[in-house]
Amino acid sequence: MISAHLLAVYIAALLVVYAVPGPDMALILQTSIGRGVRSGFAAACGLGLARATHVTLSACGAAALLRNAPWLYDVVRYGGAVYLAWIGIQIFRSPMFALPEDGAARDEANRPTDATATAGMRQLRAAFVKGLLTNLLNPKALLFCSVLLPQFVRPEAGPVALQMIELGSVLLAVGFCFDLTYAIGAARIAGWMRAHPLAQTLQRWTFSAALIGFALRLSLD
Repeated sequence: MISAHLLAVYIAALLVVYAVPGPDMALILQTSIGRGVRSGFAAACGLGLARATHVTLSACGAAALLRNAPWLYDVVRYGGAVYLAWIGIQIFRSPMFALPEDGAARDEANRPTDATATAGMRQLRAAFVKGLLTNLLNPKALLFCSVLLPQFVRPEAGPVALQMIELGSVLLAVGFCFDLTYAIGAARIAGWMRAHPLAQTLQRWTFSAALIGFALRLSLD
């Protein structure tokens, strides 16, 4: 088991990392503002699955493979950059507020139809996939896990595999808490933004520019 002191230091490091703006944060905020809190939660679940995959891969040594095979790292890196840029362009071209799914249901006077339910599920799946691919196609996220987690493993504290599971679980929990906080906070200001067209435009341009900027940084690093 990891000591309480070491665990506290690890959580503090995660808090700092997750508080820094990045493509994950931009995606959650944009999704929750434009599509509602449920879509924001779906994107958060996609991000969580991607992080769990990165933790597992780092434990299996996949990060070392990326470091030793620059061409493979570049393939993943450029693929992620293209995907982020594509999402940014989609946001820029999106219409003024597509009402969140919660609002759409209310507009139907609480009489959901099969078409409405199908559209809602499709919207949630799309948000989940965006969250999954946004993080999964970022090789830096995998390298981050492979660098951070081993620093807090102590062989004398017990089986290394169990310590990696504990550290990975904490990483996922802290990240999910941040994502949910962003999703709920962004959804709460969506109503105000619907009443201010200029704010909507600035919001779309800001998040579009942010994701395209993250794509450029990922492709150039």
